Amino acid sequence: MPTKITAIFENPKSPEAFEAGHHEQIALAKKIPGVQRIESAKVWPKEDGSATPAYRVLDMYFTDYDAASRAVTTEEASAFVAKVFELATGGVRLLFTDVEEV
Repeated sequence: MPTKITAIFENPKSPEAFEAGHHEQIALAKKIPGVQRIESAKVWPKEDGSATPAYRVLDMYFTDYDAASRAVTTEEASAFVAKVFELATGGVRLLFTDVEEV
């Protein structure tokens, strides 16, 4: 089954600083062995003007769980994760998920 690693970024202290480093973060993600596809999405503001439940989501797709598990042990993944935690001044959650194609 395809596997996805998702980074859910909470609202950063400085959205400008996050965005300034986001392109480098994506470039590092593209270097991770086995990554098949990457999706980045910015969370829309809420209609009432209150804070969004998260700021951005970054998804990296792999052929299966084993490929994703091997990928996270690499130097390339370490560089990516270091950038993630540098930019995630509001917090971040990292998830491995089983992609269910319907």
